[in-house]
Amino acid sequence: MQSTNNPKLQNQINAGTIGRKTGHRYEEELTNRLNAMPMPYKSAIVTMGIINTGQPHIILLEKVLKYVDWDYVDKVEAYATGILATSEHGMKNIEIDGIPIKSSKSDVILILYKGDKSINIGVSVKQCNTSKPTNAQIFFTTASAFYNLLTTNGIELSTDALKSMRQFCGDNGYRPLDDMDCSNRMSNPERYFWEETDNKGLKEWESAFHIHQDTITRLIMQKGYANDPFPPQIIFHKTKKADNVNQQEIAIFSIDEFLELSRKYMGFNCDKYRVKKGRYKEPVEICHHAPRFGVIQMQRGGQKQHPTQLQFNLKAGYFYLLAKL
Repeated sequence: MQSTNNPKLQNQINAGTIGRKTGHRYEEELTNRLNAMPMPYKSAIVTMGIINTGQPHIILLEKVLKYVDWDYVDKVEAYATGILATSEHGMKNIEIDGIPIKSSKSDVILILYKGDKSINIGVSVKQCNTSKPTNAQIFFTTASAFYNLLTTNGIELSTDALKSMRQFCGDNGYRPLDDMDCSNRMSNPERYFWEETDNKGLKEWESAFHIHQDTITRLIMQKGYANDPFPPQIIFHKTKKADNVNQQEIAIFSIDEFLELSRKYMGFNCDKYRVKKGRYKEPVEICHHAPRFGVIQMQRGGQKQHPTQLQFNLKAGYFYLLAKL
């Protein structure tokens, strides 16, 4: 386990490590239950909604069968890959269907067999173990990497946009303290807030989020790793703590369904917020903009170990909001 001499930071690191291990155990339990199912399996659920309650492995398999338009499957092979993200077991890669995998946005990968046919399906697994849903991190990157991800996938952005995002994240050389005397600044001198960043670049970003919302959302959900052979096609989200393993509330979508519903819920906008506590607590008259698109929230990471990272989260309880659309 990573260590530090800072007790508060060590507690944060420990909590993150425990959370990851809990998530990986859940993914392993999910794959173990899928691999233990009697086969062949015939679909038994006629219709499925966004929110479902029951055995999680059955909910997942039923959704996947509907996604590939099969009414039964002869055999299922399930693999948990989230463990690769932290290498907790010393594993640097695994091989699935003859393809070596070092990292993947899919936490679970399924291979389905029907007669002489086979198909691979990647699944992004999220889970909440509190009584009320919390937000879920879906992408953790840097300003430059996010800019490169978009520009290499056909979204035109200038270097002004890159400057704006680096200011938002607080990269060295792009902070208020690098540009000016901050002795009278009432906000954090280590980063610019969204509304303070380079105006030309800011307008480019907001235009891109308006015009390319679906594309950007898909890139965030599927393209976190270069050359990922099994990007997720299904989002599987345990919504809250469940006392009964066979009665879990699960939100489940195909990526295409999620994109459509997220866009239908909301286009790009900015919520307003204040910094009310911490080292740089601000007076009541200062208000900042928090960029949002659909049910995805974008923010500067701000953690002590990764302060300038760019973080994307799913809004807490987003699945209930999308289920009402």
